[in-house]
Amino acid sequence: MEEHSSQQNAQIVYFSHGGGPLPILGDASHQSMIDFMNELPSHLTRPDRVLVISAHWEEQIPTLLGAANPPLFYDYYGFPEQAYQITYSAPGDPVLAERVATMLGVNDVPSRIDLDRGFDHGVFIPLKLMYPDADIPITQLSLIRGLNARQHLALGKALQNLKDENILIIGSGFSFHNINEFFRSIPGADDLRNEDFQDWLIETCTGQIGATEREDRLARWEEAPFARYCHPREEHLLPLHVCAAMAGKPAELVFNEKILGKRSIGLLWR
Repeated sequence: MEEHSSQQNAQIVYFSHGGGPLPILGDASHQSMIDFMNELPSHLTRPDRVLVISAHWEEQIPTLLGAANPPLFYDYYGFPEQAYQITYSAPGDPVLAERVATMLGVNDVPSRIDLDRGFDHGVFIPLKLMYPDADIPITQLSLIRGLNARQHLALGKALQNLKDENILIIGSGFSFHNINEFFRSIPGADDLRNEDFQDWLIETCTGQIGATEREDRLARWEEAPFARYCHPREEHLLPLHVCAAMAGKPAELVFNEKILGKRSIGLLWR
């Protein structure tokens, strides 16, 4: 990645946020992700605010986190006690939440603001690695129940006016998310089904194809090689759809390594 220090417009990134709190707990199978997250801010312009679309929040209509000082929502279980003592005291951004809700309304996308919910681990785990000082305001946008790919592409297109601001948009998911296969993973072994799907994602998102074709491919993602093997449920993929539609142009591949023994990717638009 090359640093673009003069960049003042929005930067959009989709990445894999790992397994629960394991990156913060120093899990060795997350080292490539930890290194990437630690380094990523040095290749970005420091944003004035952050908007996260996390795989771990689904609502009937797009919902924005509106609390001024959100707590942390430890939405994982079965981990050591220190996993529930992780702190990240970044401020919320009610003003941005209101502005995004208005923007969605102008584009005929109904939404609401939740004043009570806290940051889930799709937010605080990667951002604690990226911006440990917790001094950038953050708001969060939910996925839409039903997980319809075209709805999430439309959601991204409705946010395109944010591109003129110094905001970091994060699609926080995982480009491979088959829980059973994580546990079956053999250290060092390749997974050819996963390889084929990741290659398809890279071709779709970074290739020199038109925006209409790219959106159509993402809308029909289930037709990609081994799509349902990699995503038995697509909540960790759909933040990518929001990001890609918002950007409306090819991405840069910025991460292509193994996490939990499975290849996953990260994409950046700027």
